[in-house]
Amino acid sequence: MNQRVRILIKKKSSLYRPRRSGERKRKSVRGCICGPDLAVIFLKVLEKGIGEVPGLTDAERPRRLGPKRANHIRAAFALRKKDDVRKYCVNRSYEKKVKKTGDDATELEKTFYKSPKIQRLITEKRVRRKKLYAKMKKDKWAASKEAHVAYEKLLSKFLKEKKAAYKDAHQAKVVEEKKPAPVTPAKAAKPATKPVTKPATKPATKPAAKPEVKKEAPKAAKPTPKPAEAKKTKGKK
Repeated sequence: MNQRVRILIKKKSSLYRPRRSGERKRKSVRGCICGPDLAVIFLKVLEKGIGEVPGLTDAERPRRLGPKRANHIRAAFALRKKDDVRKYCVNRSYEKKVKKTGDDATELEKTFYKSPKIQRLITEKRVRRKKLYAKMKKDKWAASKEAHVAYEKLLSKFLKEKKAAYKDAHQAKVVEEKKPAPVTPAKAAKPATKPVTKPATKPATKPAAKPEVKKEAPKAAKPTPKPAEAKKTKGKK
C-alpha cells in the first residue's frame, strides 16, 4: 500500500487504544514503504556505524532524568540496602536571579538544585512514624476494651440497685395491706331522701275492649208447702 488511507480501527489493532468497550475510530494510516507523503517517521538507533550523525551522536549528553524509585536507584548504581539512596539521586541545577535585601538592592544570580522525590524510600523518620501509628492503634484498642469493661460493671450495678429498690417497694406494699384499717367514729346518718321523679307521660291510647260475659238465666224456686196441709199430715202420723 503506497498511499494514505483512512481505516476504521477497532480493539487489538496497532496505534489505537479504545476508551470504551466496542469503540471504533477511523484513522489515517499508510504502509511501511517510505514516500514523499509521509509526515513523521519515528526511528531508534540500534547499532552505531562507522561515522557520526551530526547533532545526535557527535556529542555526549548527560542523562537529564534518572530513576525515582529507591530500588531502581540501587540497581542503577549497584548500592546496598544500608547505603543512602538520596546521595545518588540524579538532580539538575539552574540559575535564578535573586534580589538582595538591604540598602543595596541589587540582583544576584544564585544556583539552585532540583531533584525528584524518591518513591518507596524508608527512612528513620518513616520507621519511627510507623511504630508510633502501631502504638496508637494498640492504645486505642486497650482503651476501648477498658471502657467496655467499666460500662458492663456500671450497668450491672445499676440493675442490682433497681432490683433492690423494686423489692423494697413490693415489701412495703405488702406490709401496708396487712395492717388493720383505722377505726373512725360513726357519723350521724342523714335521712335518706328519695329523689322526686315525675311520672312519665304515656302516650294516649284507646282502652282495650273487655270480653263480653254471658249471664245465665235464674233457676225456678221450689213451691213452699202451706201451713194447713202441714197440720194434716202431722195428725195422720
